[in-house]
Amino acid sequence: MYEKRIGRGVLTLLQGDITESGADAIVNAANNHLWMGAGVAGAIKRKGGDVIEKEAVSKGPIAVGEAVATKAGALNAKYIIHAAGMGQDLQTSGEIVETCTAASLRLADELGVVRIAFPAIGTGVGGLPIDIAARCMLHAAASFLNSGKGSVREIDFVLFQEKDLQSFAAILENVGA
Repeated sequence: MYEKRIGRGVLTLLQGDITESGADAIVNAANNHLWMGAGVAGAIKRKGGDVIEKEAVSKGPIAVGEAVATKAGALNAKYIIHAAGMGQDLQTSGEIVETCTAASLRLADELGVVRIAFPAIGTGVGGLPIDIAARCMLHAAASFLNSGKGSVREIDFVLFQEKDLQSFAAILENVGA
């Protein structure tokens, strides 16, 4: 586990299963039509139930880079925030990942969330290199915490693989306080 205080909150890096994070809101690395197939989305759907996907799809499609919230089904969270990190072409970029990370944080704030958990958006099906995702996501998170606004005080990045955790940790060292 790695932790860094930034502004009015804390960024934490953990290795594990995001569906068991204990956060108020879990972010789903989504496509803009909000279908839940493989990777993080598949794990959330398997453990939380089909009701999550049904509610999400009813709110889509959304623009790439935007986010919507649903209830969390059977998961121990209040919300799932579906961050559209790619469109139907399954392509993403650092800019898109940073934009949907910021959109997810704004939405979490609107919902009164204190603790939110993110996966490494865009690094699965989207094929984005982990270091680019880490740089963009940590930048968006640090900017949000440094703004001094809102309810979100704890931002967790829950990485499934040790090598991904180490990539995020190397970049976290250089994230401004």
